Amino acid sequence: MSGPAGGGSGGAGDRADEVGARLERTILDLLAQRDAGKTICPSDAARAVGAEQGSGDGWRDLMEPARQAAQRLVEAGEVEVTQRGEVVDLPTARGPVRIRRAAPRSPGTSDRPSPPRTS
Repeated sequence: MSGPAGGGSGGAGDRADEVGARLERTILDLLAQRDAGKTICPSDAARAVGAEQGSGDGWRDLMEPARQAAQRLVEAGEVEVTQRGEVVDLPTARGPVRIRRAAPRSPGTSDRPSPPRTS
């Protein structure tokens, strides 16, 4: 899994990167506490990280960063994002989404479609 990108200047970007990394870890930690196939809401991670920061209702400000963290984990193959039980593309999804661990891949499988068969 690759963490969020960013510079090392100690500015606001570094704080955002740190929060993003904490959200990624929190998503994975919350999923590890659940049975296989069970989901969490991005707000679960936002609330947990918000509580660590002592920000009260400030977790709402972490909702978009939580969705961004989930997208990075999707890209890393760690999780899937669903709506009504179906995997969706998070950047285009509208409304509530859920996050679950990605299904384990069998050795030798690929995301690429199989080449067409020739007779």
